[in-house]
Amino acid sequence: MNKEQLHRYIAGSAGNESNICQIYAIKEGRTVYDDCWRGYKTDDSVNVNSVTKGVMALLAGIAIDKGYIDGVEQKVMDFFPDYQVKRGEKTIYDVTVGHLLTMTAPYKYRSEPWKKVCTSDDWTLTVLDFLGGRKGITGEFKYATLGIQILAGIIERASGQKCIDFANNYLFLPLGIPEHTIHGDSSKEDQFDFFMNKSPRRNEWYSDPQGSVTAGWGLCSSARDLAKIGQLVLNDGVYEGKHIISQEYLKDMTTPHLKLGERFGNMSYGYLWYMPHEGEPVYCAIGDSGNIIYTNKKLDISVGMTGTFKPRIFDRVEFIEKYLLSISV
Repeated sequence: MNKEQLHRYIAGSAGNESNICQIYAIKEGRTVYDDCWRGYKTDDSVNVNSVTKGVMALLAGIAIDKGYIDGVEQKVMDFFPDYQVKRGEKTIYDVTVGHLLTMTAPYKYRSEPWKKVCTSDDWTLTVLDFLGGRKGITGEFKYATLGIQILAGIIERASGQKCIDFANNYLFLPLGIPEHTIHGDSSKEDQFDFFMNKSPRRNEWYSDPQGSVTAGWGLCSSARDLAKIGQLVLNDGVYEGKHIISQEYLKDMTTPHLKLGERFGNMSYGYLWYMPHEGEPVYCAIGDSGNIIYTNKKLDISVGMTGTFKPRIFDRVEFIEKYLLSISV
């Protein structure tokens, strides 16, 4: 399948590919694929859902490199000395930054308390109310989109900057990614529109009433900018000669810390990044609706893909490796 055939295939798809907006691929430092669908242009942005988590992992690494965070073993509660811990709660004192990054932090709920958190005035502090529990630190993987909100609070308190400013200053602008602004509104109606609206978005990041970014979702990005982030990972933290994040942290981030089950495609998990193939240097930040940063170190290629809301599409690794790598090589 050549580029023209792939464009027609996606344009005419009524299946999992029917929501694809953009694909952008960079190989060996040069653009090898750039295409758009559904009325989108290369510069347009899309809510990339949980790919946001992969970006947060990079921001945490930068914060560690700069000495704002001592390391992944630092305790979460070090950053919230003014937080009033619930009576009888002990486990919260043992939770580390690393537990957040590997999704092994324990929480006192069966299903994520979206309504409670997303109608509160301060989403970070509200999520902290659910951190911990009687079982203690078990090392069990517990996928927690809301839990990553704590990571945004840590970066803000450690650096003295809003997370959006930290991201702009130390990641986006150095990569040539447009400056992002906070979304602003966080009403119930606006949250629904943010997920469901299929129109292009600004270079923005969803935020709570305190102006803190939503750390588990809500970053709006183009596929081109996702591919640039992938290039940073491929090039060991260097982009166009600029050292942005340490090679040491990226090695830890892309080391398999956990083996996930069937629900997550039996992939391995690092720091909010997935390793889909055991023993192969392929690293991905994956979000719902088929949004993805795909990096393949052996082929020296990074791919960004965006898609409008279409729930439970998680086959983009297979799609990229089946259709795109052969075109881009």
